[in-house]
Amino acid sequence: MGNRLSKLATKTGDDGTTGISGNTRLAKDSSRIEAIGTVDELNAAIGMVTSQELPDDISGSLNEIQHRLFDLGGELAMPDYQLIKDEHVAQLDIWLQDFNERLPPLKEFVLPKGSIATTSCHLARTICRRAERRMVTLSKEDQINQAARIYLNRLSDLLFVFCRLLSQSDNSEEMWQSRRVKADE
Repeated sequence: MGNRLSKLATKTGDDGTTGISGNTRLAKDSSRIEAIGTVDELNAAIGMVTSQELPDDISGSLNEIQHRLFDLGGELAMPDYQLIKDEHVAQLDIWLQDFNERLPPLKEFVLPKGSIATTSCHLARTICRRAERRMVTLSKEDQINQAARIYLNRLSDLLFVFCRLLSQSDNSEEMWQSRRVKADE
């Protein structure tokens, strides 16, 4: 196999378009490119989380997830391919169950704060939610792999569980203190 990225400054995107498979060019703000870009941003945010000191099992899971996110970006750029499959979603479900068992029940919303690892994970979680929204938008215009959309939904749940685990390890989990007042009071 030759060099895949031998020329990084192609200048072909100077007109506001970018290429995907099949010699197709799309506007850089198209729904498909927005989804690809947000998945890429999510992968970078998870890379930020992994640059911190983490428990080995969380680090290993995040490493595997980063590989799957590259697959997802590739799948979005090559609409005829399906790289994210039901078994990838099933793996997230297994991790969710395992990691969630380590946590006390949640009685209130958790503030997105704490150590750099925890807050980086919260940021990754919110980017994951945005990536999922971009996939939903794209699905209104074009057919997408539903397993990929579900993968992002499940991943945001897992990232939240990781946030809780990380904040408990440094004793920084803080619950939202609601000031609930009915509108007519």
